[in-house]
Amino acid sequence: MESLRVNSLNHILANLKQYTTCTFNLFFLQEKSQILGKQCVCHNGCCVQEYPCVSVVNLGPSNAGYNESEDIDERKENVRIAVAVGAKQLREVGVTSIDVDSCGDAEAAAEGTTLGLWSYDELKKKSSQKPKIAVNLLDSSELSMKGWQTGVIKGNGQNLARRLMETPANLMTPTKFAEVAKSVLKVATVTVRDKAWAEAQKMGSYLSVTQGTDEPPCFLEISYMTGRPEDKPVVLVGKGITFDSGGICLKPSSGMDKMRADMGGAACTLSTIYTLEQLGVPANVIGLIPLTENLINGKATKPGDVVVAMNGKSIQIDNTDAEGRLVLADALCYAHTLNPQAILDMATLTGAMMVALGSGAAGVYTSSNHIWSLLQKSGGVTGDRVWRMPLWNHYSRQVGDSQLADLNNIGKYGREGGCCTAAAFLREFVTTSEWAHIDIAGVMEAKDEVAYLPKGMAGIDVELFDVLTREISGQLGVQ
Repeated sequence: MESLRVNSLNHILANLKQYTTCTFNLFFLQEKSQILGKQCVCHNGCCVQEYPCVSVVNLGPSNAGYNESEDIDERKENVRIAVAVGAKQLREVGVTSIDVDSCGDAEAAAEGTTLGLWSYDELKKKSSQKPKIAVNLLDSSELSMKGWQTGVIKGNGQNLARRLMETPANLMTPTKFAEVAKSVLKVATVTVRDKAWAEAQKMGSYLSVTQGTDEPPCFLEISYMTGRPEDKPVVLVGKGITFDSGGICLKPSSGMDKMRADMGGAACTLSTIYTLEQLGVPANVIGLIPLTENLINGKATKPGDVVVAMNGKSIQIDNTDAEGRLVLADALCYAHTLNPQAILDMATLTGAMMVALGSGAAGVYTSSNHIWSLLQKSGGVTGDRVWRMPLWNHYSRQVGDSQLADLNNIGKYGREGGCCTAAAFLREFVTTSEWAHIDIAGVMEAKDEVAYLPKGMAGIDVELFDVLTREISGQLGVQ
């Protein structure tokens, strides 16, 4: 089939008015101009003669901009949504090639198309897989092409995280994750640390989680150092639990398959560095990814066990399903040895965050107003919204109330304020003021709420951390 075109309503309005077959749909869209993403498909060249089929998509209000009450740039978000709707509709009618109008923002249009058309179906038989679509920008201007290429790279970066998160745990072990990192990164250096190295570093907290699985642990250190030699690195730390059964504190079986994506923080860390590399951004960034499974065998950690972290603090483990904070604790300690400019950790850490914010935003814990301001602005631009949560001594006192050790890996009152006590626990392993913990548990999975993120693992925050890392490194000013 010939190339098809996704276009904004105003761009082809004059052509549409010539054809009575389109009149009802056209007027419906005009009269309901607030219905973002509403679309119609015109067939047999009725809109534009050179295209056999055109998807006309509503871009929403023409005066859309940054909405402070919603913490989002609605103009950019509207373009992402509208283009994704149009592209998916054209795929449904059998297209093989789509020309996309920039809709005034080629980068956002590319993001919407790249994310909206992606699907994880590589393990299905070929007849059940969605067809691959060739997508091109209609506008050939240099500025639009540059924006389009940037958007495609960012979208592909997020899709890499989605693929890592969707891959079944038997196909994405710690060792296989490390192999993927080595295969996709061409400039960054990937160093794979083994169990013996972690033991030499006295990472007792991380190692306690690795005891319950036969899969060997891997601690990845990814160095992307293309900035000025004198600039300190931004260190990204990603939780890398490639499958989380809960350990002896076993999770319910219902929905446990989704715990293949409990390495979402690791996936986003790798994908952020991949995106920076593909964009050729000059920056100094180091990614730390402690990888393991949280399973059960005769050596698995038992409730009440006490371990000692890299910084010498002892931890009473009363809940083996609160393992993410244990692997992050030693990774955060190690991050400080790298003389960081800032440390940002991301993790699908707590079910409590899902309860608190749902899928609307990731929760941010930080004492740095500077980092929070950058996170909030960056999230508004990329569509990955964040919300600041309390990092108070009130919660630190709860994790410091331990019968047997310096700290307890759960709060004194159990589930109450669970995402806050988890963040307070992590703060015990941080000494720099420029640190933020981002709990992405609630945004781990897309639920068909956003048109350009079909149902499945979302890979959200890759674009956010790309923008944020460049902002911290002084390479980008977020408008």
